Amino acid sequence: QVQLVESGGDLVQPGGSLRLSCVASVRSIAIYDMAWYRQAPGKQRELVARIDRGSRIYYADVVKGRFTISRDNAKNTVYLQMNALQPEDTAIYYCNARFMDNNSWGQGTQVTVSS
Repeated sequence: QVQLVESGGDLVQPGGSLRLSCVASVRSIAIYDMAWYRQAPGKQRELVARIDRGSRIYYADVVKGRFTISRDNAKNTVYLQMNALQPEDTAIYYCNARFMDNNSWGQGTQVTVSS
């Protein structure tokens, strides 16, 4: 299992921005497909964005044009830049690393969008 530590969650006003980071305790994340998920109260966990080992990227429709996922394999870190945040983006955001049968999760970081 890969240990993942997320950071960067905060309380932000609508229209604001945040950057989440996820640091992996592993020799290299280069072989891993990395993703950000989120879970709002009373809702199921949903995929927000994914960047695979070849840096192919997928975004959920609800975040396209506002969120940007990126990875720095040299730093074993994945980022999620979130712009134009809205109250419906309020959730716990989880980092995920996947390689073959290895599927690891971080503990999550809280993002709250409210005025």
